[in-house]
Amino acid sequence: MPMTSNDTRTHIIDTGAELIGQKGFGSTGINAVLTAAGVPKGSFYHYFASKNDFGLAVIDTYAEEYDARLDGILKDTSRSCVDRLRAYFDTGLEAMTNCEHTRGCLIGNLGQELAGQSEAFRKRLDTVFHSWEKRFEQCIEEAQQAGDVDASVNPADAASLLLSGWEGAILRAKVLKSTEPMERFIRVFFRQCLGIS
Repeated sequence: MPMTSNDTRTHIIDTGAELIGQKGFGSTGINAVLTAAGVPKGSFYHYFASKNDFGLAVIDTYAEEYDARLDGILKDTSRSCVDRLRAYFDTGLEAMTNCEHTRGCLIGNLGQELAGQSEAFRKRLDTVFHSWEKRFEQCIEEAQQAGDVDASVNPADAASLLLSGWEGAILRAKVLKSTEPMERFIRVFFRQCLGIS
């Protein structure tokens, strides 16, 4: 059964995201994406005005999928909020182990590579990070309301620390080829920031 127009666009984005995750945006050529996707060059320019337009579409698609996964974890009312945060971290540890410490977070990788090069990328990436931070903040606030996190903790500050610290721990895990920096961050975050042993 032939792919529909929307399927082709999605296939190009998914293939590109995979290659960008391995090589970075700058090192991923359009021809490599099209070859891996098995689509002609004309298809690319039918869907995307430029490589940057394609990169923004990759960010948007990844963020949309990640948002849904994040909501699935952080809004799971069958668990306490603290257990939701632990589940989020467990998912990250599992992903890092499964890729043998080579990939990390696509948005984090792109932030390091592109934020200083393009205002359009910087703004889009900041929007994505901000939406994740708000989700963490809401979960931490809910944990406070349940009495699981000390009332003196500032949820916005804790969420900001969570996002920045976790992204940094992911980077260190890639460099060390070990999840140890991620595991250390989790321990410190729960104990020192949230007051949970």
